[in-house]
Amino acid sequence: MSINVLRTADSWWVVRDARAVRIATEAVTTAELLTDRDAVGEAAASGEAGTPVADLVALSPVTTPCRVVAQMVNYRSHARESGFTGDIPPAFFRKASGSVSGPHDAVVRPPHVRFLDYEIELGLVLGAPLPVGTVVEERDLPSYVAGLVITNDISARDVQLTKTQFYESKSYPTFTPTGPHLTLLEPDDFARLPDLRLRLGVNGEPRQDRTLADMIVRPARALTLLARFQSLDAGDLLLTGTPGGTALKAPPKAVEKIGALLPPAVKWKAFFKSQEKNPRYLRHGDVVTATIATPDGRIDLGEQRTPVTDAN
Repeated sequence: MSINVLRTADSWWVVRDARAVRIATEAVTTAELLTDRDAVGEAAASGEAGTPVADLVALSPVTTPCRVVAQMVNYRSHARESGFTGDIPPAFFRKASGSVSGPHDAVVRPPHVRFLDYEIELGLVLGAPLPVGTVVEERDLPSYVAGLVITNDISARDVQLTKTQFYESKSYPTFTPTGPHLTLLEPDDFARLPDLRLRLGVNGEPRQDRTLADMIVRPARALTLLARFQSLDAGDLLLTGTPGGTALKAPPKAVEKIGALLPPAVKWKAFFKSQEKNPRYLRHGDVVTATIATPDGRIDLGEQRTPVTDAN
């Protein structure tokens, strides 16, 4: 059965319902904690009453620096909304690990960013090295993936689209809220991954709601493709794509064809003028909530709740 682990400034904790039991470990990093599974198991089996989770200030359970890699266009619903048709070649991009923030920390919009978007994503936390050339079958996932986290791939769309620059547009500080839980899995839990339901809301309004059944390239295949050119280590993080429901949508085909005839500066000016009417982009004062869980709650990554604020 999965175990939920929470990190605070001075400790690691096993979460049991509304209370948490301190893990007797000297681990500082996520990678170190993953080598101390005996201590995690002892805390999970402890009869201690523990501490109310509400009294703890959760940090990201993925410590940095680490590698943060993300999959592009990996849900069918998101592909449709983004204007993709036919087969979509798998692709990856990197995010700066300095973008990783806590599950309740504010998302800070830089002064020059006008169109700030959300993308709930299931994060895979590596539990063992993944050397270049590794082939990962479904049965091998427990050997490489230790656990799961909620992540939000916050995106500055005006930077991303005008510069075709994923690294910059998705790497500002606070642009990867992570947690609250690092959900450590047992081998039998991996069969439940397709049942995981990703849900994100803004100010209580549902925006994204899909299961992993909507995913195009599943985790084992993704790790195999990534390992063609990129090694990973324990504690590294792979974001596995977002479902439909983001603020950004592809323009109608007729508009897209007209836009292709325009000079880039004119095209983007017209596109972003139309986007100014879109109320779904994140603004100062918004609150984003995100959950990932199976319907029966046997795997539950907790709730991420992040306010949005403008940089001073």
